[in-house]
Amino acid sequence: MSRRVEQKAQARQRIAELRAAQERRKRLLIALGAVAVVVVVIGALVVVRLAGGGKQTATGLSGAADAGIVSALAAVPATTFDQVGSDGVQGGPAAITAPALTTDGKPKVLYIGAEFCPFCAAERWPVAVALSRFGTFSNLGTTHSAGDDVYPNTPTLSFHGASYTSKYLAFTGVETTTNEKVDGQYTPLDTPTAADQQTFETYNEPPYVKSGGSIPFIDLGGRFVSSGATYTPETLAGKTPTEIATALKDPSSPIARAVDASANLYTAALCQLTNNQPGTVCTTPAVTAAAGKLTQ
Repeated sequence: MSRRVEQKAQARQRIAELRAAQERRKRLLIALGAVAVVVVVIGALVVVRLAGGGKQTATGLSGAADAGIVSALAAVPATTFDQVGSDGVQGGPAAITAPALTTDGKPKVLYIGAEFCPFCAAERWPVAVALSRFGTFSNLGTTHSAGDDVYPNTPTLSFHGASYTSKYLAFTGVETTTNEKVDGQYTPLDTPTAADQQTFETYNEPPYVKSGGSIPFIDLGGRFVSSGATYTPETLAGKTPTEIATALKDPSSPIARAVDASANLYTAALCQLTNNQPGTVCTTPAVTAAAGKLTQ
């Protein structure tokens, strides 16, 4: 009998050991599964962060504009400007009666916008193209509009930190915020001077512009103002800044027909500030025709 009791005891012990091993295996599998879930969740959060999710950040790269982009702004052929003309431009510079806006004795162009703004993103291109016919930019940036606004991630230039050299004109570019949100607000960037803020508040209202407070706001020497975009930002969707700059020379490109056409209007207004200098720019057929379309 004792032998049989001993065998039963050994059997019960073996069963207990097997059950304990099974329980340890089960717990190990549960632990491994939990680790796997954590890894997947972390990976997903990293992907969302890189893609601009969660914080509602924009996507794409921002940085300095390469030399090819800056060169392309100033290398649009006169024949391209003439072929695209200025028909179809929505709005544009409107003549105003105001004190002259100058810096160092030269007519000043004041741009106030923000990097998150898709309409600013669109309008920087024709403003930069027009100004490049009178001078040279340094330290232009490339960026994009916000990823959580209309026309998300519109590729564009940035005037933050840029400088402009011209014997005809002066330029001030103000980008009031970035395209990134922190605690639900776009991060502050440039602060306009008190005088520039006063210009913005005074002339970015009816009757000078159709609707008040819009950006981008551009004051051209106190003679003309423009508020908002002159074409739809959708024209630039899916392009890189380099692709946009390259397309500017092609009169068959929708980008050239939008950007260069608007630039013709800005150029016509600038020519009135410079007494039609340089003549190689201000006497071209496209600029002459655009001068007759400057709105009152």
